Amino acid sequence: MGERENMKKHIHGGNVYKYKGCLDFSANCNPLGTPESVKQAVIRSLDMVADYPQVGCGALREVVAEYEEVDRDWLICGNGAADLIFSLCRAVKPKRALLPAPTFAEYEQALRSVDCEIQYYYLPGACGPGRENRTHSPAAGDFALQQDYLDTLRDGIEIAFLCNPNNPTGILTEREFLLRVLERCRERRILLVVDECFLDFVKEPGAYTLKAQLSEYDNLFLLKAFTKRYAMAGVRLGYGLTGNRRLLEQMELMTQPWNVSSLAQAAGIAALGEREYVERGRCLVFQEKEYLMREMKGLGLEVYPSQANYIFFQGPETLFEECVKKGLLIRDCGNYEGLRAGFYRVAVKKHEDNKRLIAGLKEILAPDTGNEANCGELRRR
Repeated sequence: MGERENMKKHIHGGNVYKYKGCLDFSANCNPLGTPESVKQAVIRSLDMVADYPQVGCGALREVVAEYEEVDRDWLICGNGAADLIFSLCRAVKPKRALLPAPTFAEYEQALRSVDCEIQYYYLPGACGPGRENRTHSPAAGDFALQQDYLDTLRDGIEIAFLCNPNNPTGILTEREFLLRVLERCRERRILLVVDECFLDFVKEPGAYTLKAQLSEYDNLFLLKAFTKRYAMAGVRLGYGLTGNRRLLEQMELMTQPWNVSSLAQAAGIAALGEREYVERGRCLVFQEKEYLMREMKGLGLEVYPSQANYIFFQGPETLFEECVKKGLLIRDCGNYEGLRAGFYRVAVKKHEDNKRLIAGLKEILAPDTGNEANCGELRRR
């Protein structure tokens, strides 16, 4: 992979430092913003800034274990979920991995850092080897795992990553199918890593999580993060769950002792007390997502049925640049494996922000009449 292509793959959302003054729809955090209690906890923790953070995050792990209703010995904390992905790959050192395409880019980056060979399962609707770059309307089952995924879990694969709901598509995988995947992985001695960071913004997260399987399957590792749930991306705090103590010990050997700052640990403890805030954020997302999807479809955009706190869609290849001109920062998804130029993702935000996004899209897509036919014509050019 060339240097330019490598850098392209490591582009992320939330780059408010480059696109100053833009309203950021590229990062998918709780639209209510960071809770005041979290900010105050960070401020209070400054009194301890001269001291090293607590190694192992003992107090934080106690609170997380209570929140998740799991054994505290099944937990490991990290400098965001991405930190745990890298330490997991260093601990396992897999020779061959299976990734869906598209999905979160850090899985691939972490795997390549340990010279792991990557096999892709191209989701229906994705662009890949021997596939057409589709331009027609979304079809049922697009970007969803299919039954033939089970056939790709062959001997030789040592680790498989799944994101549920997937990033950037927002498509959910049913728990019943995940259980079949998990069992197949156990038969083939494959470590299954399921990223549940966005489950907080699904209407019934309990119907999809695999937490109940942690005690039975030692080949299961779940990823969670504070980033999205509490809008604290800048703090960097995540955690992993597994019943495999040996795996956790291997990860701890690969992790530097002070990987979670005292500020982040204090912020996490405060955040986990904000249950009413989380529910308000969820309700706001459910309501505003319906508004955004309806308005975007009305503009002739090809919108996929995301179940997360973001919307995945297709539009003109110049839409990212046009939005920046309007002071709107959206996520260009063209750098994801399996996608191409013209795929985008936008976060669900507060209503006034969402209205501004829709107004900007109308100005770009239909500056004269705003009718759907005109938008469709522009999109096909």
